[in-house]
Amino acid sequence: MNMIKNIFIALSIASLAIVSAPAAHAADPQLEAAISAGQVGERIDGYLGVVGSADPAVVRKVQEINNKRRALYEQLSQQTGTTVAQVARVTGEKQIAKTSPGQYYMDESGAWKKK
Repeated sequence: MNMIKNIFIALSIASLAIVSAPAAHAADPQLEAAISAGQVGERIDGYLGVVGSADPAVVRKVQEINNKRRALYEQLSQQTGTTVAQVARVTGEKQIAKTSPGQYYMDESGAWKKK
């Protein structure tokens, strides 16, 4: 029962993470272009990933955003008594659900798929 409670709390908190996490890259035209071009996608683990290869500046942006996401996930996991992985995973699932047609996401097997 405690695990179900923790997952429910993580889901609730992940909603807050979703609001914050994508906002980190929404205003960055270079990253938005890379996402539209299929060079960057959402991963199931709650982080962005480079699909194939990308310009080093794009790779740095992805790392920067992932660092911000990780810090947010750590904060939320402490507040909810869940793990960083649980918060990140729930956020990843929700981010993938929000991807637009033509964008890439990484599934559970680690394969990139085009939505």
